Amino acid sequence: MLNSKGDTFSKDKAEQVQGSDLRTLSRHLVRQLGMLNSACGDLPLSPVQAHALLELRHQAIPIKQLAQTLNIDKSNASRAITNLVEKGLAHTKSNPKDSRSLLAHLTPQGKKLLNKLDQQQNMIFEQILSQLSAEETEQIENAISLYHKAICCSQAQQGLTIRKIKPQDDQAMAQIIREVSAEYGLTPDKGYGVSDPTLDSLSQEYRSDNACYWVIEEDGVLLGGGGIAPLNAETNSVESDAFKSEPEPETESVFEDGVCELQKMYFSHQLRGKGLARRLAYQAIDFARERGFHSCYLETTDCLREAVKLYESIGFEHLQSHLGNTGHDACEMPMLLKLTKN
Repeated sequence: MLNSKGDTFSKDKAEQVQGSDLRTLSRHLVRQLGMLNSACGDLPLSPVQAHALLELRHQAIPIKQLAQTLNIDKSNASRAITNLVEKGLAHTKSNPKDSRSLLAHLTPQGKKLLNKLDQQQNMIFEQILSQLSAEETEQIENAISLYHKAICCSQAQQGLTIRKIKPQDDQAMAQIIREVSAEYGLTPDKGYGVSDPTLDSLSQEYRSDNACYWVIEEDGVLLGGGGIAPLNAETNSVESDAFKSEPEPETESVFEDGVCELQKMYFSHQLRGKGLARRLAYQAIDFARERGFHSCYLETTDCLREAVKLYESIGFEHLQSHLGNTGHDACEMPMLLKLTKN
């Protein structure tokens, strides 16, 4: 089965997406908020026209920019502005910065109708929010903010594909790791991942059932990747906030079995800021849970501040000492995420 971009999904995955509660809730919200109606309440505005008025509140906007802001095609935006002009709510004039485009402005009548729209919408949402406590309102705001961010990331990731590494990817992925490492000053002569002797054969290193490496490509060009594998069996004891309540091991560490390591997360600059590191980390963590790992370990360094913040936001906790024998002694920040609930 293919999605709109040609990516392959399993039948089970497609059924899971189609039957998700979040998709159902999103559909119900669109209906209940009247976004399918031909008019916004008792005002002579379609939902698209209402959104256009809101965007014109503070300044004139080119129609192309309006289309991008409203996430609609340019012809739909142009039609909405034409309708507003016909109703005397807006007018257009030539754009002094681009003679091929038009700037849309609100008329005094449009500003009056916009005030009525604000009053109507405020009344609707005040009535909705009166059903909720302040804490519940904050929870919903936070959840919707996360949902909105996820939508934006999904849109930014269009055309990019995440798939398992193949032997023909080895050279390109090794080159990305070397280039990104050099960018951040992670030189091969120190204990960083770029110094690993297996760097040029990643497809072979992650071929076991309990390991996997994924690459990200666009139009056949590799731009980044990351993987997960069992932590090296040679372990050291550790103390962390996540494990203080557990008894200390008598002989060998509890991390020898059931601990995986998030490894070699490297991204070219074209991928950054699109949420792909988080997406790939979640994919790796899900893989680890499916394989029965109870904890996920990683090692990073302070100069990779963006990565550290990402790992912290996912739930990784800082450890006081390293686990296993990764060979990355220059990575001074070991972190751990528990994958199972107590």
